[in-house]
Amino acid sequence: MIDPAAIDFEKGNGLVPVVVQDAATLQVLTLAYMDRAALDETIQSGEATFFSRSRGGRWRKGETSGDQLHVVGITADCDSDALVLSVNPVGDACHLHRTSCFGAADAPGLGRIARLEQTIAERAAADPSESWTAKLMAQGVKRIAQKVGEEGVETALAGVAGPDEELASEAADLIYHLLVLLHARNMVFQDVLDVLASRAEAGKAPG
Repeated sequence: MIDPAAIDFEKGNGLVPVVVQDAATLQVLTLAYMDRAALDETIQSGEATFFSRSRGGRWRKGETSGDQLHVVGITADCDSDALVLSVNPVGDACHLHRTSCFGAADAPGLGRIARLEQTIAERAAADPSESWTAKLMAQGVKRIAQKVGEEGVETALAGVAGPDEELASEAADLIYHLLVLLHARNMVFQDVLDVLASRAEAGKAPG
């Protein structure tokens, strides 16, 4: 966590803007404000606490709605007069009962990968007769790995001879089964991204 004493609250008349971002999907959830007391309480409690300009006082997300923002990290900008709050949300961030205050889309773009990982984790514990994910998990890592291989071949064939829609569909199947395999091995897609990042730093990135 950051040092509250290093944040410049004076520039904004006692307040700093706070961009709240989903730690998993990186989706921007909302924009709020904090004074020094709200930042102190956020750090101490681990729950996002803001200063409401309309209410004129402190406001902890979820006190009335039950929709909470569990804080993972806090980062200041280069001028120390704005913050990014990385959170694990429980429920909706928007008072309009949407995931984000910035549009109705849930986990757009690559955030869909993280959302799918969350769904896989939830369904892995379900009844195998009711969930394909749970059925795969029950069959073990070897069967899941086999499915990844099968989907990889189907994706390659679609890439050679199929229309764009077929390629996109087969690639989606491949990604899903790959995420199931990672979950079965107690890994996440971030582990793959970490390898890509290390390769890029070493000048080994593809292309």
